[in-house]
Amino acid sequence: MPTSPRAHWLFGDQLGPHFLTPGPDGPAGNAPLVMIESRAVFRRRPFHRAKAHLLLSAMRHRAAELGDRVTYVRAETYREGLRTALGGRSATVHHPTSRAALGLVQSLPQVALLPARGFLVDQEAFRTWADGHAGARLRQEGFYRWVRRDHDLLMDGDQPLGGRWNLDSDNREPPPGDRATLPVPAPYRPREDEIDDEVRHDLDTWERTGEVRFVGRDGPRRFPATRREALAALRRFLADRLPTFGPYEDAMLAADPVLSHSLLSSSLNLGLLDPWEVLERAERAYRAGEAPLNSVEGFVRQICGWREYVWQLYWYFGEGYRRANRLRHRAPLPEWFAALDADAVEARCLHTVLAQVRDTGWTHHIPRLMVLGSYALQRGWDPAAVTDWFHRSFVDGYDWVMLPNVVGMSQYADGGRMTTKPYTSGGAYVNRMSDLCAGCAYRPDVRVGDRACPYTAGYWSFLHRHREAFAHNARMAQPVRGLERLRDLDALLEQEKERGDGAP
Repeated sequence: MPTSPRAHWLFGDQLGPHFLTPGPDGPAGNAPLVMIESRAVFRRRPFHRAKAHLLLSAMRHRAAELGDRVTYVRAETYREGLRTALGGRSATVHHPTSRAALGLVQSLPQVALLPARGFLVDQEAFRTWADGHAGARLRQEGFYRWVRRDHDLLMDGDQPLGGRWNLDSDNREPPPGDRATLPVPAPYRPREDEIDDEVRHDLDTWERTGEVRFVGRDGPRRFPATRREALAALRRFLADRLPTFGPYEDAMLAADPVLSHSLLSSSLNLGLLDPWEVLERAERAYRAGEAPLNSVEGFVRQICGWREYVWQLYWYFGEGYRRANRLRHRAPLPEWFAALDADAVEARCLHTVLAQVRDTGWTHHIPRLMVLGSYALQRGWDPAAVTDWFHRSFVDGYDWVMLPNVVGMSQYADGGRMTTKPYTSGGAYVNRMSDLCAGCAYRPDVRVGDRACPYTAGYWSFLHRHREAFAHNARMAQPVRGLERLRDLDALLEQEKERGDGAP
């Protein structure tokens, strides 16, 4: 007599069809499915409300698509939900995306762990590659080239298309000086439905009763919550925005926070899109003459270079990486920053970007790195607290995403295991790459006085605090030597001490 297949558990970031593909490393083709909505996830700390809305909407939409095949349980915890859904039955689950979730799965004897999906490189293959460097720093560029070769992405035989692996030098243009927005079609915007109404009603109730506290605003949903919406967003990006993505991918405009960016990170991180299908379609766009190589290469690098690299390092570096703090930064996040209180901030760049996060739960990578992260680094905020803030405040933020991105890239807390230098600058960089300095109360070229730019003064104060640590860094030695030329350094340091962590 045939036995019933084991149930299969879907986490809330495993929502695409590739998580149900049967096979030796997948669930049975007719496996009953389990999804669990855990209230405890939102009670632990205040997430951005738009993030909570997107996650619950995506889960509930997926459950509606799966119909009678899925048992959808709303419970206090995952354990409680599993008891309700499974009883004494066993289940399978694909490798989750956080160490906490993996620990939970491994503690459940009735749940069998299947390999991860939604990424390009097997974790053991990465470990072999990384171990082969014999302790050398694991630079993203070397990993990126390995993945391109191994997956035959943008390749001409054994050489990169166009003769260069990295076209970054073609993709650093400042925004057009005569425009407030880029002349490109708007990104795809989904339409809300009754499931979104239900989610918003539930979130309102939780907040009103004091069960859960959120930060940020939950306006009409901006990001896909279904596979159909995610594919529509991908098609719109490839057709209308990929051609202009490259040149301005590092630019910032106050009135155009999206520019030509894809807005696909949340869809990839929810599992609605598989990275391989996104990469294949982008390459097809180039080979069909629909987008230039510099734009396609820059986009491909974001996915098979950086996204994949961050996923692999999250597991390779281990849990101790979370405590990395080479610069010994201990200051707590000020309340105005933690609460996304953009109205408390006068500096136009920080006010604008913090308002974007407050209103949408998203900004692109340069505001994250060179406005938000740079400010935190200059002030010496605790990197673990900064990591948690990014995790909670962004719709595409997950533990695996933010831990390497913030600890390694943004806050240089690992002392250079990921990057060759701290990513911070004075106001001149923001002024060159954006229109955010226009009309600001501060001047990017002023470091002392009432109009002293918080980033310019903060940059020199940061270098002074860590001058010994950076004096022998090949990429930082020259800026450190520049401290000797600052005749107003003492006044600058006293000024920054008095400013403290008040809103600039």
